[in-house]
Amino acid sequence: MTKDELKKQLKKAGLSKKEFCEIVGLSYQSVNNWGSSKNIPHWVDSWLELYVESKFYRELKNKIVNSGLCREFERLDESVN
Repeated sequence: MTKDELKKQLKKAGLSKKEFCEIVGLSYQSVNNWGSSKNIPHWVDSWLELYVESKFYRELKNKIVNSGLCREFERLDESVN
């Protein structure tokens, strides 16, 4: 992963470098040095991909819950039992 790819992935995730650092428990200085004086760790790419995927499913779940579809599923479940 290059420094530009990291920027793109962070943008896709809706995270700033500072927010990313806070979530993963790293110093801003360390992350800011990635791609210039230090290599970007291999886990970062997959972590960001999973973060984006998790965010998508969390938002989808909230839309379903807020739409009232969950009540419909509960009624169907009750009628089966």
